Amino acid sequence: MEEIYRPIWLSIVGNLFLALIKLIVGFLYSSIALISDGVHSLSDVITSVIGYAGIKISSKPPDKSHPFGHSRFEPMVAFLIGEALLIVAYEIGRNAVHRIIEGGAIEVNSLMLGVTVLSILLKEAMFRYSVHVGRKLNSQILVADAYHHRSDSLSSVAVLVGLGAQELGFMHGDAIAGLLVAVFLLKVSLEVILENVRYLTGQAPPFEVCEEIKERALGVPKVLGVHDLRAHYVGSKLHVELHIEVPPELSLKEAHDVSEEVKRRIEELPEVEMAFVHVDIEGVTE
Repeated sequence: MEEIYRPIWLSIVGNLFLALIKLIVGFLYSSIALISDGVHSLSDVITSVIGYAGIKISSKPPDKSHPFGHSRFEPMVAFLIGEALLIVAYEIGRNAVHRIIEGGAIEVNSLMLGVTVLSILLKEAMFRYSVHVGRKLNSQILVADAYHHRSDSLSSVAVLVGLGAQELGFMHGDAIAGLLVAVFLLKVSLEVILENVRYLTGQAPPFEVCEEIKERALGVPKVLGVHDLRAHYVGSKLHVELHIEVPPELSLKEAHDVSEEVKRRIEELPEVEMAFVHVDIEGVTE
């Protein structure tokens, strides 16, 4: 199995396991916090399946209908994952507020606390693995999925605190924990959405990246200058266009070879997918 798919499969299996035990225990003891956390984990199963499909599609080679490849599908899927989390956050928050208004208390036991502690440990481990692979492979889907694990881990901490407060006699501890879960989900969903809007709208890279591209081009022998450098995100990767200036005495083949070397060096940058190099003659071409 390719490395990029391992965190996704781990996410699907791990979240399905956690969702089942949280929902079973939550319904057995009428805990809105555990039920909300279970729904959170179940939503992560669905988004991980969507993420798997997104990775498969985005990794397809260019074809007639997508001559520059399918890389935009990755941030599009990650954006949809963020939207799904936003809906889940609303539903959990609404249920928690309803419980606070209507009142009602539950009895907390060691099984409920044990399930919550298990969730915290497993989700934190899944977060660390997924974010490591996602950043290593520059996969926005894996990074988005990883932060779902982190939000689930943090929300489980909120559940643990809420159940503990309920055990100590605070009547609304369980419901307030559910409300905190919704807040965590809201924060993560907005971060994922805004991050991937940046990729989908073709935003330019940071200034430092453009400077690195320029330095690589100027580092090629016979390149006398660089101008009209433009770069934008196509999915999570950059497409770069720039003009280089070469001496007028170079033959056509020599100028071509210089442009190919510039292209090769720029495309060695991990965030760059394609570079388009235009050759200008110094003092001749404007």
